[in-house]
Amino acid sequence: MAIKQTKAQKKTHYDQKLRRLLDDYSQILIVAADNVGSNQLQNIRKGLRGDSIILMGKNTMMKRSIRLHAEKTGNNAFNNLVPLLVGNVGLIFTKGDLKEVREEIAKYKVGAPARVGLVAPIDVVVPPGNTGLDPSQTSFFQVLNIPTKINKGTVEIITPVELIKKGEKVGSSESALLSKLGIRPFSYGLIVLSAYDNGSVFSPEVLDLTEDDLVAKFAAGVTMIASLSLSISFPTIAAAPTCS
Repeated sequence: MAIKQTKAQKKTHYDQKLRRLLDDYSQILIVAADNVGSNQLQNIRKGLRGDSIILMGKNTMMKRSIRLHAEKTGNNAFNNLVPLLVGNVGLIFTKGDLKEVREEIAKYKVGAPARVGLVAPIDVVVPPGNTGLDPSQTSFFQVLNIPTKINKGTVEIITPVELIKKGEKVGSSESALLSKLGIRPFSYGLIVLSAYDNGSVFSPEVLDLTEDDLVAKFAAGVTMIASLSLSISFPTIAAAPTCS
């Protein structure tokens, strides 16, 4: 029979695990985990098995372990992670390609109903068309000011209706209507907020940059330097081709 760990032992074990991961991995994705269930998280772990490890935990514990490890090792770059630990977040330690890891976790988004009181992460628009509901259900549409007509014994929505705006809380009427229509408007999964690579922290949008994008940005920078050099009559290598 396994001996149950005390709260203090669990904290010590967690601290040791996080410190070990910091030593073993130089790349980390900071992910938001709002509305992600345990089964969904387990599936993501299975999908990443091999070169990535997901670590969840209380922000206070993670911050404490990171600060202590940075102090112990003298590697202050670890402290760059601390300000990123806000809200319901987790860490994905990986030795794989960061972009590929992000694409892998994106595969595990799941649809979710609009539950009462939930803050909508997106706008919810009910499309026009036949709902399949009988005329006795028109009261739901009337309460929400949705224009309808009866067509072949069923309720038909005439025009698209913006039912819920992003940032608004889902009301009981909206939730009931979407449920009757079989619409699951939201989808949830781990969302990459930031990336950490050998002490550097950057936005996940950087992962989408191609070599062509980098060359174009470099060329734009060289052109800007050349223009500035010519305007102030100050010779630079960038302006040399123009001056010849």
